[in-house]
Amino acid sequence: MSDPEKPDPGSRDREANRLSARALRYARVGTKVGGVAARIAGARLFGLENQRGGNAAALAAALGGLKGPIMKVAQLMATIPDALPPEYAAELATLQNQAPPMGWAFVKRRMMAELGPDWMSRFLSFDKEPAAAASLGQVHRARALDGTELACKLQYPDMQSAVEADLQQLDLLLAIHRRMDPVIDTTEIAEEIGARVREELDYRREAAHAGLYALMLADEPAVLVPRVRPELSTGRLLTLDWLEGRRLLDFVGESLEVRNRIARAMFAAWWLPFSRFGVIHGDPHLGNYTVFEEDGAAAGINLLDYGCIRIFPPSFVGGVVDLYRGLQEGDDVRVVHAYETWGFRGLTRELIDVLNIWAGFIYGPLLDDRVRSIADGVAPGEYGRREAFTVHRALKEKGPVRVPREFVFMDRAAIGLGGVFLHLRAELNFHALFEAAIADFAVEGVAARQGAALREAGLG
Repeated sequence: MSDPEKPDPGSRDREANRLSARALRYARVGTKVGGVAARIAGARLFGLENQRGGNAAALAAALGGLKGPIMKVAQLMATIPDALPPEYAAELATLQNQAPPMGWAFVKRRMMAELGPDWMSRFLSFDKEPAAAASLGQVHRARALDGTELACKLQYPDMQSAVEADLQQLDLLLAIHRRMDPVIDTTEIAEEIGARVREELDYRREAAHAGLYALMLADEPAVLVPRVRPELSTGRLLTLDWLEGRRLLDFVGESLEVRNRIARAMFAAWWLPFSRFGVIHGDPHLGNYTVFEEDGAAAGINLLDYGCIRIFPPSFVGGVVDLYRGLQEGDDVRVVHAYETWGFRGLTRELIDVLNIWAGFIYGPLLDDRVRSIADGVAPGEYGRREAFTVHRALKEKGPVRVPREFVFMDRAAIGLGGVFLHLRAELNFHALFEAAIADFAVEGVAARQGAALREAGLG
């Protein structure tokens, strides 16, 4: 076991200074974001809206020094189609979701707060340096007393107050969009993002999500879910078995066969839980997966993070299948029923036609019964841009439209998954994979499986 260091008489002062600096940094969030919002309003008032690129850069600069939850909120906004003008989305997407890691003295105090003064005796070893640091916490590699490699995810202090302070600024970010292009009502987008970010603070819930995924993917050998160690976990500490693997991007130069194998595992990890249980992983970020190998070859993926999980009413899943079948069969009644099931209201014929443009883009690979890439010849940088531009222009004429909150992460995750397929340059029959996922689909079946799984995972 790693030897505890002797107490550092100056560490408490440094910790106090660090907490004071953190508090001041979050106090500045409102001032910085508000200043950019005022600048945007002034540009609009004086007819200077062509300065959007500069204002977008100013917003990114204002947020760039404020690590923590505000970065997560900003990046979520950047990945939700039309939540912000494209100039702003592009700038915010470049921000790195990293925070300065806690030092060892600080980590020891945090671990003591979670597991007690004898916490080090509960591990064979515990690495002093974090293996990863992100917006809400950092991960340390450790070894259990039985020799098992572990990943210990430790939350930074005072994250709840920081998250609440940052979410108060979410309305300012969305106000930017309403002032520049008021064709998307972002009210429910804000509610959904707030709910999901707050959930990410609850590591007991994340532990239950990991258990839920272990149940849902128990028969899928190409997707591995780490085992939770409840005796070493709390509401702010999550300990999982460490899954060995390599970065997904390490395989983009491999053969098409290998890339397709990884892509099929990604498809299963996302679509099977959704189509059978009504659950999605709402953050298909490349860092949330690694590739495990067998006999020196890629065999599947490790699913590592369970903070951003969305559990849908079974009727919502029925809407997804109804829209797919409606587009497939040219059944307008079924298409409209799907949109209304999702929560779209006050739909006119014109708005339905606009929504169908985006639906055709999202569902296109699933409707096309052939082997193809996800983009089908479209350059990765242009993927979805034409459709997004067409939809936005049409909504200016026919809108506005309020995006239902349950649609937010479904749409975001589907686009993120498509981005993974783009990186892999996978060529698959996505139609055949989807048809297999929804074979014998029934809303009642989803409800029964979901209820049983949630109860077993302690979420019901």
